[in-house]
Amino acid sequence: MTTLGDFPDWAAWLVALCVLAGSAVTLIGSIGLLRLGNFYARVHAPTLGATFGMGAILVGSALFFSVLETRPVVHEILIAVFVTCTTPVTLMLLARAALYRDRTEGSSDVPPADAAENPLPPQQG
Repeated sequence: MTTLGDFPDWAAWLVALCVLAGSAVTLIGSIGLLRLGNFYARVHAPTLGATFGMGAILVGSALFFSVLETRPVVHEILIAVFVTCTTPVTLMLLARAALYRDRTEGSSDVPPADAAENPLPPQQG
């Protein structure tokens, strides 16, 4: 294993860029969680922020440890696969639970269940 003093400047800049970009995307997703109006709009921002932000941070981490250890490090790929698979599933389950709750309570903010069967408007002519 090499020391951090042997870490090349070009790699340090790339790692810093990836980590800062990922952090910025995650921060934007977190701000979207606070700023958006209803639950259905609010649930998308942190999901996208977590997925894309995580991707950039993991690219920076993989680059850092691959250059530092002079061999490819693939632990980050496994983390990315798990987060990419679980985050959208969690979003879908939360949205379906909220949709079920809102429909059973008779909320007017969601479309009725009949609208999901035929999403296209009727054609004229």
